[in-house]
Parts: sequence; structure tokens; C-alpha cells
Amino acid sequence: METMRWLEEGLLELLDQTGLPGTVNYLRCSDYHEVATAIKNLSVRGAPAIGAAAAYGLALAAGKIETGSREAYIAELREAAGELAATRPTAVNLCWAVDRVMRRLVGAQSDDPAVLRQVVLDEAHAIHQEDESGNRRMGKYGRELIPQGARILTHCNAGALATAGYGTALGVIRAAREEGKDISVFAGETRPLLQGARLTAWEMCQEGIPVTVITDNMAGYLMAKGMVDLVLVGADRITAGGDVANKIGTYSLAVLAKEHNIPFYVAAPISTVDLSLTSGSEITIEERDMAEVTHLAGQQIAPTGVQVWNPAFDVTPARLVAAIITERGIVRPPYMESIRKIVEG
Repeated sequence: METMRWLEEGLLELLDQTGLPGTVNYLRCSDYHEVATAIKNLSVRGAPAIGAAAAYGLALAAGKIETGSREAYIAELREAAGELAATRPTAVNLCWAVDRVMRRLVGAQSDDPAVLRQVVLDEAHAIHQEDESGNRRMGKYGRELIPQGARILTHCNAGALATAGYGTALGVIRAAREEGKDISVFAGETRPLLQGARLTAWEMCQEGIPVTVITDNMAGYLMAKGMVDLVLVGADRITAGGDVANKIGTYSLAVLAKEHNIPFYVAAPISTVDLSLTSGSEITIEERDMAEVTHLAGQQIAPTGVQVWNPAFDVTPARLVAAIITERGIVRPPYMESIRKIVEG
């Protein structure tokens, strides 16, 4: 499945994930404002996917700049970069992708707008392609951690829909299945927007991988019944010390896994690591519209005027994480040493 695709006429198509699984529809974006809106509205979601989408958003912005000096060209594109980077504050891949494109542009030795536009587009294509190939490598490393017959509990959606097309946590599951392992998946529904029930379950059904949806508050009982062999999730930001920000509810699963002696694994690309942060307490946690909690499928389910707290992510401390799977290999504690080594080396 294609999460996004660049059209030759200079347009970006994004799979509108808000309509899944019932409706498969692509949004056609002609400028970066539309891409920013799609990211904010979760039409495109998942840390690697929004990074790639933002890079293509810069390519759309670059295509609109016709005249001016090299300095003016770069300054105008910086404005677009700022708007795109501000759409989702927790996912570090977003700023990483935007910064990477801008560095490539600044380093380009040309004053020709046509050349500069191509530089931006080429870098966006590279980010997109590298994400998919990196996820496939991640899958090959991670499948070593998946035993034959494993029953895997996952949360939110860290699959093809959240990336350039293969997946991080679900990519590991795909790779294990491709290796011939007989595995099955429990997908936590992931309130309030049900990415597990809507998206992960849909992806697993498309792949023919056995999947069972559970409500988020069933996870502890599922583990107590001995029905889970490992927990495998994605990430939106990982600190140098190994603390992991991921979809709200991930921390609860990690605590439950620790109580039941079940390994808790995280799969994420190197671009998700933020070496500037040593602790999860330093991560900015996005808070979203209260209507996501008070309404379900357009229907109000909570009293009018009730107070709502709606953080989109939580932080799982490194001590609860058994291993982090990356496209460069598997990282294990002590994370302060192993993460920096794999990122820098």
C-alpha cells in the first residue's frame, strides 16, 4: 500500500487515513499548506510518514518560488519549513526531515531556481526511499526477536501506513511472517482515535496475518491469561538515554509487560532518536482537541462542557524497554552508551 506518492505534474497524493478502513481515498496536495493540514488532521500520521510528507511539502513550496535571489529563495522556503515543522511537536522525524532538506538546499552550489527546486525534490525522494529500505532492514534485524508461534501485542499503528510503505513494529512482524514463522497479533484499539482497531487490524488483514482486536483496558488480563509472548511498538521520539515517546497508552503496556515478565520491544529508525535529550521529561508532549475524546464517529459520548485532558503521547522509561530495533541493528541496555554508538557509528 502507498502512504504517499509524488506525481510527475508536481503534486503530492496522501492516503487519507481518517477514512480507513471503510474508505480508501487519496488527498491531492498542490501546496505545502495542504500538507501541513493533512499532518495536523492525521490524514497522514506516524513519525516516519509525516517526516517524508513534510519533505515533499517543501518540494511543493519550492515549486511555487519563481524569482528572487538565492538568499530570498532560501528565506521563503524557511517559512514553509517552519510551518510544517510546527504541525506535530512530539515526532522528531518531522523536524529531522525538514532540517535535512534545508541543509541540502543551503549546501547546493547554484543560484538557479530550477536547480534549487530539483535539489529539494531529490532530497524528499531520498528520504522517502531510504525510509522504506531502512524499514526492511529493521524487519530483518527484529525478526530474530520473534519466536516461532509468537503472540504479539502491539499498540497504535506502526506499519506501512505510518511509514513510507513497510513499517517499523509491523515491519518486524511482516519480516517474521515472510521468514515463515507462524505468528499472530493482538491489536490494542488505541483510544481515542482507534488507530489499532482501524489501521493495524486493517493492515494485518491485508497481509493475511491473524489479528485480534482488544480494547485498551483488556491488555492486563490478556497478559495474566498467558496469551502474550512479547509487546512490540513503534516510537515518535527516543532520547539518548533510551526513554521512548509513543502513542498514549504505551507506558501502561510497558508497566504491565514488566509485571508479567514479558519482553517489551520498540522498533524505530535512527531518525527517531534525539541525542539532544537525555530524559523523557524533556520531550514536548502534544495535546490534542478535546473533541477526540468527547466524540466518537461524530457522535457526542460525553456531557457537554466536561473537562478533558487529551495528551497524544506518553513516555516509557528506558528501564522498561528490553531492546530497541533499528535499521542498523538491535540496541540493548545500557542505552546511554549503546544508542549513541549506533547513531554516531
